[in-house]
Amino acid sequence: MVTSLHCLVSGLVQGVGYRAFVLEQARGLGLTGWTRNLPGGQVEVLAQGLDEVLEEFVGRLRKGPPWARVDAVKASIKPQEEAYGNFQVRR
Repeated sequence: MVTSLHCLVSGLVQGVGYRAFVLEQARGLGLTGWTRNLPGGQVEVLAQGLDEVLEEFVGRLRKGPPWARVDAVKASIKPQEEAYGNFQVRR
């Protein structure tokens, strides 16, 4: 079953390539959805995929790339409002 996962990532996650990291991880795991920077300094992620794959993905989000500092990842399951064909960075 495909699940939609919404995450808010806080810490030093803007200006350090975090969205590119998210894109690479999501595509590598075969997830669809998007990621974007928020005005308050967080990164928002919406990913769709199988539950066990999303679990692995959240673990990777918590680690982040070497140049980022992830303080928290708030993850919640969302109703699937639309299906995405790929994973992309939104501006």
